[in-house]
Amino acid sequence: MEKPKQGFAGLWNISFGFFGIQIGFALQNANMSRIFQSLGEDIEKLPGLWVAAPLTGLLVQPIIGHMSDRTWLGRLGRRRPYFLAGAILAAIALFVMPESPAIWFAAMMLWILDASLNISMEPFRAFVGDMLRKDQHSVGYAVQTAFIGAGAVVGSLFPTLMEAMGVANVAPPGQIPDTVRYAFWFGGIALFLAVLWTVVTTDEYSPEQMASFEAAADGEATAVRALASHSYTASGGWIGAGLLVLLVQHHFALLREVLLLGALLIGYGLASIAAIALARRGNDTNMLSSIVGDFSGMPALMKRLALVQFFSWSALFIMWINTTPIVAQYHFGTTDAASAAYQEAGNWVGELFAIYNGVAAIAALTLLPWLSRRFGQARTHIIGLACGAIGYGSFFLLRDPTHLIVSEIFIGIFWASVLAMPYAILASSLPQAKLGIYMGLFNIFVVVPQLLVATVMGSIMKSLFPGEPIYTMAFAAFALLLAMIAMLRVGQPAADRGQTVHG
Repeated sequence: MEKPKQGFAGLWNISFGFFGIQIGFALQNANMSRIFQSLGEDIEKLPGLWVAAPLTGLLVQPIIGHMSDRTWLGRLGRRRPYFLAGAILAAIALFVMPESPAIWFAAMMLWILDASLNISMEPFRAFVGDMLRKDQHSVGYAVQTAFIGAGAVVGSLFPTLMEAMGVANVAPPGQIPDTVRYAFWFGGIALFLAVLWTVVTTDEYSPEQMASFEAAADGEATAVRALASHSYTASGGWIGAGLLVLLVQHHFALLREVLLLGALLIGYGLASIAAIALARRGNDTNMLSSIVGDFSGMPALMKRLALVQFFSWSALFIMWINTTPIVAQYHFGTTDAASAAYQEAGNWVGELFAIYNGVAAIAALTLLPWLSRRFGQARTHIIGLACGAIGYGSFFLLRDPTHLIVSEIFIGIFWASVLAMPYAILASSLPQAKLGIYMGLFNIFVVVPQLLVATVMGSIMKSLFPGEPIYTMAFAAFALLLAMIAMLRVGQPAADRGQTVHG
């Protein structure tokens, strides 16, 4: 039995909530470095403060994916309870964040905000697969990407719009400007209402209906049984790698945030030991063994795409952390976070982020489908990665801040490709019954590179390029070159074969 084909209204309702979620992410991405510096933090310590964002994604997404696959709350459904709970928590965090009295409080609120956004966001990826036929996956993720771009435009422009309405864009040292404060408040309202729209206007398929669309597989028990046959050698390797990181941090006196990376490696090694032990005892229903088993047993295509995601999101996180201090220093001539020039640079970065997200929204519905039909999904993503490398590299050449619009056009095409192509390639090859957990595990390779950047980039910059944040863009461009090489290993997906038009 085939799922009904969704029309435009159905596609709109399924993904509209992502519009609000991305408003929250855009406000976070464009303004958190500005908030931290406004509260008095040094630029070299920014990556460490940002560590909350990837760490919460690393922990939250697999758990929410696992749980949402197994949830059914009657009329509220499978994924929508998580949409709603995350939206409520994220809206509260957005209201509280700009009232932060100190850096530690802002870092704590970033942790809560990012966890809440991830609770809402992770099931949305699986929601497209749940609600759409396989032949609509590409258009479904394209529409979702368009909403992501549109939401990010709105979120990025909020502070500039507030200033245009006469709201103060400068605050005394140690305080956050009213433009940012009001933007976060309006963003919280918009996020909640957008997610509520999807919750109210969509009805999920019941477990019985889903079983009729695709034969149910005993995937959880299979993954745990496979895990029971694993040795503890790999677990020891994770622990050894973590101990090595701790030793390197101590020997070279790296920033303390590097300790977190070592602790996470050790933690995963210990968790995998516990998961294997539970599996060997025949406990095939526990969450830990299921998640570890699914992680170790990812499909080959998913593993190859995961490497591409790792390098792609390393570049993106570098951009989000460093664009504001780069533009302030090299295009507005200031490093003083309390100055009017710095706050003007912060608003211009918001506009630049709005441009690349707007380009992404348009590219997702126009350019990417055309490229995909002509060259296939894999080659289209390689083109998108190349655009990103060009965009980041151009920061070294362009000194007029208005010329950075050109950089953002290339970055926008890259952003659209990252949000659509890997998921379109992957979605149709995953078992429906485990779509939530696999999407959650796939997103580990979105958050792990962010965590690596947050823990290591500060030490690298402090050692090699102190006070010169623009060199982070060179790291970003190089990461995308590695992503292009990794994408060559993915090859042409089966869905592309026979559909690519040449000439």
